[in-house]
Amino acid sequence: MSLDPYRPEPIETFFDLESYEALKNALAEVRGQFGRHYPLIIGGEKVETRDKIASTNPSDPAQVVGYTSKAGAPEADAALDAAWRAFQGWKDWSQEARTRVLLKAAQIMKRRQRELEAWLVYEIGKNWGEAAADVAEAIDFTRYYALSALKYKDGAPVVPFPGEDNAAFYIPLGVGVVIAPWNFPLAILTGMTVAPLAVGNCVVAKPAEDTVVIAAKLFEILEEAGLPAGVANFLPGDGAEVGAYLVQHPRTRFINFTGSLEVGLRIHEAASKLSPGQIWLKRTFLELGGKDGLIVDETADLEAASLATVQSAFGFQGQKCSAASRLIVVDRVYEPLMERILNRTEGLVVGPADENPDLGPVASAQQENTVLSYIEIGQSEGKLALGGRRLEGSGYFIAPTLFEGISPQARIAQEEIFGPVLSVIRVPDFDAALEVANSTRFGLTGGVFSRNRERLERARREFHVGNLYFNRKITGALVGVQPFGGFNLSGTDTKAGGPDYLLNFLQMKSVTERF
Repeated sequence: MSLDPYRPEPIETFFDLESYEALKNALAEVRGQFGRHYPLIIGGEKVETRDKIASTNPSDPAQVVGYTSKAGAPEADAALDAAWRAFQGWKDWSQEARTRVLLKAAQIMKRRQRELEAWLVYEIGKNWGEAAADVAEAIDFTRYYALSALKYKDGAPVVPFPGEDNAAFYIPLGVGVVIAPWNFPLAILTGMTVAPLAVGNCVVAKPAEDTVVIAAKLFEILEEAGLPAGVANFLPGDGAEVGAYLVQHPRTRFINFTGSLEVGLRIHEAASKLSPGQIWLKRTFLELGGKDGLIVDETADLEAASLATVQSAFGFQGQKCSAASRLIVVDRVYEPLMERILNRTEGLVVGPADENPDLGPVASAQQENTVLSYIEIGQSEGKLALGGRRLEGSGYFIAPTLFEGISPQARIAQEEIFGPVLSVIRVPDFDAALEVANSTRFGLTGGVFSRNRERLERARREFHVGNLYFNRKITGALVGVQPFGGFNLSGTDTKAGGPDYLLNFLQMKSVTERF
């Protein structure tokens, strides 16, 4: 195959009139499609069920963005059956042929980019820039995995041995389940789905209940790209019902999950138990939570540090597992840094996502309740410096919130909030800062602002997170550039968007022939 090398997709900023008008038009077109119904897709067939899932606009929850059919156990069984039937053919496609399908899917996404961004604005409350980044990442995942899969097609090198022909090659695992989150409902769902597909597996995909419409759009794209029926099956449903059923099912070979620690632990435990008729040990790939710390020492560029803090803490309302939720500041620069951060945060605009504010709504009523409950906890654990309240409007709007005087062991400094809440921890020196940074059960992302080379090198060795950033924001990992995944209870560190990710969905077979 003659292919261009992978390069990350540029993220649209909408500063030019053409892109601005294109998204305005897309928003109007998408709004005109509100309330449509999307069926399940099982074995290439559209399947209707009596029960439905309604997806609403968190900027205005009275608006129904769309509906999907809701799967139960019978539909899960049918989807697994369809996927295993499709696997018998898909696994034998040449790698070049599978790669072509996915490269075409990436090109269709690129063509529909503005439309997909508009769905994200309405369905999960992303402002325009966050929506653009989500779609760009979905395109990146599709291209990157399609191209990365080619390096496994000729197998692995082995040492020659006299009188024998020895070979080692990779084969796919079979059929797996993808359980995706709502916060990057196109990018993460796409990456978790196309990676196993790229190397010959088939999947049953259960999107988050809050974001079923954008998931249906992904399946439209895969169908248009020519993915064979049954290779990917669309199965929206209740996580506790159909998700749990798929996890424990004896015909599920692997589970690819991104979400909360609590749900991930239940999946890990359930998958470890051998179900009647099961003939393999299930593989689980778990991308879980974070309690990410950003250190600022007395040598740092405070303007750059304050900007990165606000971006990292409040981008997409703090609803990123990589978001900065702990700011760890060395005493000597505490006041001047906080003055800058408070000034920047006070200037942030919160409002309906289609108006392209700095912050849109949090995802749902459940998420709003969770964030407000942690804000209440924070009132008893430290000093509320800014925010701390629900804002007016029909949507789930919460003011960006900062707490000072927080102990490293406080609940709001240890538990994942997943909202626009930043806990500020004051420390005497860099030694203490590094100790605080490592004092959680998570290990996903972190950052250091410092001009001291010795400290940066020490952090490179000792700051125990999967993704560490120096002198920049700690969100926004790029596919192929910053492989993403964390340590400790942040997950199994599969490193999505990394050079080894596809090996998770392959197994090596060694064949020897004696001459």
